[in-house]
Amino acid sequence: MHSPDNIQYAMETTRVLLEPDRRIDTFGDTRFEFQLLSELMDRSGEIRVRTGEVEAMRPRILRPESMQEIELEGFGDKARERMDAVIEKWKQEGQDLAFLRYGFRFKSGGVREEIVHDTMEAVRDRVLEDARRLGNPARAVIEGVDDAWEVSIFKFAFEMIRQSWPINRFDFHRRGLL
Repeated sequence: MHSPDNIQYAMETTRVLLEPDRRIDTFGDTRFEFQLLSELMDRSGEIRVRTGEVEAMRPRILRPESMQEIELEGFGDKARERMDAVIEKWKQEGQDLAFLRYGFRFKSGGVREEIVHDTMEAVRDRVLEDARRLGNPARAVIEGVDDAWEVSIFKFAFEMIRQSWPINRFDFHRRGLL
């Protein structure tokens, strides 16, 4: 289990270097591909590059406030604790978490790792150049903390939800669901 300070550090230092061109669909599943770059702890010049995907599955039901939980699938054993810590941190900051009522479910899959022996700056530049060259609208490049990498993915996913929320809310209103 990570301490609140470790989670706070991961939240503060995680940066989305390249954001996907699309947002989370209101009435469908949305899959994002990610590359997460993180420096190995206590090892200079070694960068872990995790490549995988995270899927935000469409909200299934409007839930009462007492059941505001995001379902997780395909994440590690400690993912629930980390997700709850991120949510608690945002509550303390007064963040609008209304989107939790829509029963989001996140699924992670196919995470692969490789260690690259180079500086973070050089790896970052190569990964960003490659991502831009390929032009995949569902690709995200994230820089995060190695031992709390799932926190970095959660932060990215929450940011995508928050950016999508105005459009999603409009769609819900338009269909009379809000």
